[in-house]
Amino acid sequence: MTAGDDRLKDGPILNGIPANLPDIDPDETQEWVESLDALVDESGRRRARYVMLRLLERARAMNVGVPSLTTTDYVNTIRPEHEPWYPGDEEIERRYRAWIRWNSAVQVHRAQRPDLSVGGHISTYASAATLYEIGFNHFWRGKDHPGGGDHIFFQGHAAPGMYARAFLEGRFDEADMDSFRQEAAHLSGQDVPGLPSYPHPRLLPDFWEFPTVSMGLGPMNAIHQAQMNKYLHNRGIKDTSDQRVWAFLGDGEMDEPESRGLLHTAAYEELDNLTFVINCNLQRLDGPVRGNGKIIQELEAFFRGAGWNVIKVVWGRGWDPLLAADHDGALVNLMNHTLDGDYQTFRANDGQYVREHFFDRDPRTRRMVEDWSDEDIWWKLKRGGHDYTKVYAAYKAAVEHSGQPTVILVKTIKGYGLGEHFAGRNATHQMKKLTLDDLKGLRDSLKIPVSDEELEKDPYLPPYYNPGPDDEAIQYMKERREKLGGYLPTRTVSYPEMTLPGEDTYKQLRKGSGKQEVATTMAWVRLVKDLMRDKEIGHRFVPIIPDEARTFGMDSFFPTKKIYNPHGQNYTSVDAELMLAYRESDEGVLLHTGINEAGSVAAFTAAGTAYATHGEPLIPLYIFYSMFGFQRTGDGIWAAQDQMARGFLLGATAGRTTLTGEGLQHADGHSQLLAAANPAVVAWDPAFGFEIAHIMRAGLEQMYGGDAPQEDPSRNVIYYLTMYNEPMVQPAEPDGIDVDGLLKGMYLYRSGDADGLGETPPRCQLLGSGVGLPWALEAQELLREDWGVVADVWSVTSWSELRREAMRCDEDAFLRPEQEKRTPYISTALQDTVGPVIAVSDYMKQVQDQIRPWVPEEFAALGTDGFGFSDTRAAARRYFHVDGPSMTVRALQLLAARGWVDEDMPRQAAEKYQLHDTQAGTSGTAGGDA
Repeated sequence: MTAGDDRLKDGPILNGIPANLPDIDPDETQEWVESLDALVDESGRRRARYVMLRLLERARAMNVGVPSLTTTDYVNTIRPEHEPWYPGDEEIERRYRAWIRWNSAVQVHRAQRPDLSVGGHISTYASAATLYEIGFNHFWRGKDHPGGGDHIFFQGHAAPGMYARAFLEGRFDEADMDSFRQEAAHLSGQDVPGLPSYPHPRLLPDFWEFPTVSMGLGPMNAIHQAQMNKYLHNRGIKDTSDQRVWAFLGDGEMDEPESRGLLHTAAYEELDNLTFVINCNLQRLDGPVRGNGKIIQELEAFFRGAGWNVIKVVWGRGWDPLLAADHDGALVNLMNHTLDGDYQTFRANDGQYVREHFFDRDPRTRRMVEDWSDEDIWWKLKRGGHDYTKVYAAYKAAVEHSGQPTVILVKTIKGYGLGEHFAGRNATHQMKKLTLDDLKGLRDSLKIPVSDEELEKDPYLPPYYNPGPDDEAIQYMKERREKLGGYLPTRTVSYPEMTLPGEDTYKQLRKGSGKQEVATTMAWVRLVKDLMRDKEIGHRFVPIIPDEARTFGMDSFFPTKKIYNPHGQNYTSVDAELMLAYRESDEGVLLHTGINEAGSVAAFTAAGTAYATHGEPLIPLYIFYSMFGFQRTGDGIWAAQDQMARGFLLGATAGRTTLTGEGLQHADGHSQLLAAANPAVVAWDPAFGFEIAHIMRAGLEQMYGGDAPQEDPSRNVIYYLTMYNEPMVQPAEPDGIDVDGLLKGMYLYRSGDADGLGETPPRCQLLGSGVGLPWALEAQELLREDWGVVADVWSVTSWSELRREAMRCDEDAFLRPEQEKRTPYISTALQDTVGPVIAVSDYMKQVQDQIRPWVPEEFAALGTDGFGFSDTRAAARRYFHVDGPSMTVRALQLLAARGWVDEDMPRQAAEKYQLHDTQAGTSGTAGGDA
């Protein structure tokens, strides 16, 4: 043995195989080692490598614990002899694929005419046309398929290709095609078309189903869509066994952390209904993805290590005879060691360049093509992603694979077929129009029957081409879709009507908590339990929890509703004997995503859009630390609303001063502001349980009740409720409560008491939301008892809804001056009140400032601007000056400025309450889980 061979004495150590495995027969082991030595000596390393690979393959098949290969040679996974027969008419399919390629390029080009110039992308679809057409023609089931249809996440920048196909199918006309990226008139209600730039369901709701162009969200959402399909099936809500999820991604997009961050979820849950197709054209927006490396090899190792089935489609059929003749591995070696930057440069040049800079690197490979012309090298040796048979074989293998998700890594050329100015160029992603010569070259290569005269007439407006519905190829294309269940992409909304829970479900919360101190989070949990018991829709609620159920008081759900796990529970839980034991089940209701807010939002999106994707309404209830909602996953929530999700986001442990002790990065003082930025999010900050009851009921009614059509845009909302962990007695609902005002955003909670204070005591108005309402009530009492001031207390349930309604009134007055002017609700509610208005919440002043323009009196906001920190609630509230005494002093300042109270009174009050001493604060209680 050599010195290096001495390591074998200690046993195998590769990829985590235990080094202390005992060698029970050293003599036999030595015989095996010597046989390998002999194989290398007699047949060479290539033969020895092949034998070792076959042994590894066999060992894995027999469940022997050996490492799997993380990467394989830079060749196709499926060997030519294993490729299936291609079932389609390749000549006809190529014919209309050429028309689609032409029309997609022309659509973007026409959108760049001098009076328009709205941008677009030509090269992405050019590189991926074959990938899409194989799916459209042979794999993807439509909504009318008996199995329910597949879910396709189309790559965002390839949208013109989908529009171009729909144009040939007769779904769009030329006016539609020319409305690309011109949506304002359509969205404003005019009877004109408007096609969005990318897949945006909210903007084209009958066509697009999944938004994908925010890089990284497509992969994440596709994984949880596949999970949701299995979830629906396992819970017995819908048979989804014949539905697949396909996600089309770019190799550059895979650098986004979200693109790779949830691969383990798909592998662990064995989502064999999921296929990723990664278009490896080796380029991102500015240049190579891995100029000095090999992105396909990198992704293969990453996905294989994460537990995915990996299929590589690197080379087209023209390479097959060369690889078959590569007896000593020279060609494969050259393929393995050529960098992506070089591969990109090859396809930006010509056959002579490829011969000189690729094949001529090794005399053995040079001889392989010595009888080939430069034209043969250029046209025969295509990349795998442009070969129908190679792509079909990969897709077929993917759908037949079980037990794992599959990723197909497909090598293509960005800008393929668009001419030398586009193909493989670093700037090709930004190139949006073609020169006249480019148009003529593209026309010729695609065999489009358009004359030079037609192109020269107006180079900015080359004609679309559609031979009409009677053409043989068009009929073939439409027949393929008919057999597969209809056109794609398509989005439909049709679901069973539901009877929503009645008054009794909400009674308990409206009664209050008696003498028991209960945080609003716990009050909400009590309501959810009652909602999930409802016989009509209880099974449609989907709680989603990122590993904080115990914090939110939801551990009581574990033994009853159980945690969803497709593998069930194959172990004995450490708390199995306890009443609140941790229970997992393949029929479980709770989606417990682990410490994973991004995945939770993706799960929320899949559940919240099931009414459209599956025709089965689900009502997701995603509860989380409020700081880790919109701040951490705002992009995902925005995409959820692009997809028109319906459901409830629950920002628990909310407020900058309420989550006591957790510190800066947990102290949320701005999520209400971030939520207000999303037009489809209705943000609420309820103070008490009975307010939560009314808000939850209103949310369910807006989403799934009433007489509005199922597809009505007003239904496509997310209700965001901030809830707190501060224990307090939950009051009973006041008699005669103004429910209409509560749901508009504000109502009078408690009028001030002027008895004993003279004929006209000074007055003010105190507005509070969430945990801030008790501070206002405290200030009301201090103002009366200590200073003789009468204060009315208003509960603000939604600052942002008050603002939105007021803005609509202003917009009507601006754009429709002929109509009777509407007065905003906030102005109407306060118009007959007396005195300045002081508003407070456990959020930044900007939250309260949302209503400032429409408050008829002088207005002051108190808020928690700045970073949070760890301390008691009382100390934090005194620090930010939002507590009851601080409201009192601010009210007195405004009253003194009017001359309604003595000018020295504010100073006296500040001194009395020790306003500058954080240890003097008393507003709030201790306790509550964090």
